[in-house]
This record gives sequence, C-alpha cells and structure tokens, in this order.
Amino acid sequence: MQSLRKHASGIFYAGLSAVEPEAAVKRFCIRKKNYLVIGGFRYNLDKFGNVFVIGAGKAGAPMSSAIEDLLGQRILEGIVNVKYGHVASLKHVKLIEAGHPVPDENGRAGAEKILSLAKKASREDLVICLISGGGSALLPLPAPGLALKDKQDTIKRLISCGATIHEINTIRKHTSFIKGGMLAKAVFPATLITLILSDVVGDNLDVIASGPTVFDSSTYNDCLGIIRKYDLSRKLPAKVVKYLTDGAKGKIPETPKAGEMIFEKTRNLIVGSSIEAIKSAKQEAESLKYNTIVLSSMIEGETKESAHFHCAVAKEIVKTGLPVSKPACIISGGETTVNVTGKGVGGRNQEFALAAAIEIAGLENTVVLSGGTDGTDGPTDAAGAFADSGTLERAIHGNRFASVSG
Repeated sequence: MQSLRKHASGIFYAGLSAVEPEAAVKRFCIRKKNYLVIGGFRYNLDKFGNVFVIGAGKAGAPMSSAIEDLLGQRILEGIVNVKYGHVASLKHVKLIEAGHPVPDENGRAGAEKILSLAKKASREDLVICLISGGGSALLPLPAPGLALKDKQDTIKRLISCGATIHEINTIRKHTSFIKGGMLAKAVFPATLITLILSDVVGDNLDVIASGPTVFDSSTYNDCLGIIRKYDLSRKLPAKVVKYLTDGAKGKIPETPKAGEMIFEKTRNLIVGSSIEAIKSAKQEAESLKYNTIVLSSMIEGETKESAHFHCAVAKEIVKTGLPVSKPACIISGGETTVNVTGKGVGGRNQEFALAAAIEIAGLENTVVLSGGTDGTDGPTDAAGAFADSGTLERAIHGNRFASVSG
C-alpha cells in the first residue's frame, strides 16, 4: 500500500510540474533582445513608455517572478494580490497578502490599489496582468453601494449551497467594480496582456478569476436565475439582491460586453490549464507501467457523487478488467462542489477522499489521491488527501494512520 501511495504522489507531482506557474510563464513568454514574444505575438518593448504589472491569484508570486526575470528594470511598478503565505522576494512587483476563499479587507485595499495603478497607464504604456486560481476572492472590490461584508456573506452562502464556480463568478462579476471586464476598462487605452493560469473547467476566460480583463457573457438576469435556483433570495444580503434586481431592470449598467472598444488592445492568453497537468500525469503513470485511462478534464457536480462514480470504475476494473485491466490508473480533473451541512473544515479534495474511503473499503490494492493543483484545498494548508482500501477499517479502530489529510 505504501508503494501505491508513493506512485500516486509521483503521478500527481508529474501533473503539477506541467503547470508550475513560473515555468509555465517562461515557456509561453520569451525575451528576444528588445522584443517580448508572448504566445506567438511580438511586442517591441522600445515602443512602450512604461511597463506595469498587476494581477491576483494564488500563483501570483511565481508568475511575477517570471515576469521580473524577463523584463527586469523595464517594470516601473507592479501590484499583485496573493493568498496569505504565498509570497516571494521580488524587486519590482509588490505582493499584497489577502484572504481566500472568503475575501477580506486586505484584498479589498489591494484591489483598490491595483485599479488605481491600472488607471495610471497611458496610451503608450504596456500593462501585464497575471491571473491564477483564487483570483476572484483575492480581487474583491465591491460595486458602489455594497460593502465588503456583503460580498463576504454572499460568497460564503454561494460556496456552502453547492453553486458551481461558473454560477459563483457570475454573481461576483455583477457585484464588483473590478471584475467582469472592469479592470480592462480601467487599463484602456494602454496595451493589456493578461497571462492566465486556468483552474476552471473548460477554461472559460470570462469565468477564470471572474474575468477582470475579459468581456462578460453573463447578465444580471443570469444572477437572478442563480438566486432562484438555490432559493437564496432571503439568504443573501438584502443590498446584494436589490443591486442585482436593479441591474436586471436596467437601472445599473451591465458589465462590458463583446465588441466594446475597451478590448481592442487587450489579449487574454492561457499559459497553463488542467488538461496539461492531466497529460503529464498520464505520461508518468504509463512510465510506471500502469494501464492508464483519462476519464475527463471537466468533472463537475457534487463531490461525493463524483467520488462514488470514480470508485465504481475502480470496482469494475478489479472485478472485470474493464475499461482497462490491472494494474490500472484512473486520472481525471475538474472542479466539483461541496454542499456544506455541518461545521467541518476542508475542501473538495478532502471531501472526495473521505467519500472514496467508504466506497473502496476492502477493495484490494486500491489507493485514491485527490489533490488541488494550486496547493491548497479550501481554507486549509493541505493540497488534498489520500484514502486506501484500509482507511475505513483503521478509522473504526482508532488508528492514527487512518487520517486522510494530505
């Protein structure tokens, strides 16, 4: 069993290596003398006045480090919001530590500074925006008339009711003064390049970090539909519900949409995503001589149900050798949701492992590893968790080895 756990860790870390933030940025961005080549686009740095760096996300520090290595003294100023503890020693970019997954005052103050810096950029300047997982929570700037507490209470309720990240970010965008394309509006008419490390199923640009530099395809009416779906009209702050209702009535301007002038000098480019991690993990599993199958990179829905499905596949492999024969490795990725009903602390990955521990109890030579590529699972310091065919029995007998914390 220890050997299987070691292999599971190796496969997971191989996946991580494909989306390591600093390396991902440097693979995508190349400096050639006075030119910066990004995703096939060439930018003559001599044609720009100042270079600014802004952004938000848990990978903000290594992404900023990569940009500093590429541009060095050309960076006039930079501000990036990151999660507490996710910092690095930088020379030109200031990192502001803030709350995640629930936003806090540090995040709000940092977002305000980022917006002010964006507005400093002139037509001749270049702004590089760095976005990664957690960017929505780390870039909280409430819309006029709303307070940070309104945003905090709204996000807590949305997270606990089982809403998808697409649904959560739809409401985030419409209650924000910086998301849903509003940051791009602040930067215009400067040139804006956004480098994105995606943690969202399907890599929808307007969903990742609530799309601060992307035109928004959702509407206030969509927000009201989400509120009705989860019966939240009396559970969300009254000011939030009124704000969204006023927006749906046309009393508040919509978020920037496709075709607007503010996006003419903007490029949004994904430098890393879950499918790259999955491909690398599959390659490692095959090198360890496992018959490997990738179920999907777009798993969504309730975490416990997802765990049940994956364990059903594992049971089928053990019993019939289908869809692949033993030794087998099942790999998938996505973003599931947790409907919080108690007071436990954890995230979707630990929830997955706990549900799997019950399902695979007694199933010979079976190990489950569920981990987050951003290094944290919910409001914890764990990336995820292990479970194996003996976890449940050890838990019943009080053996400390039963712990599934990563």
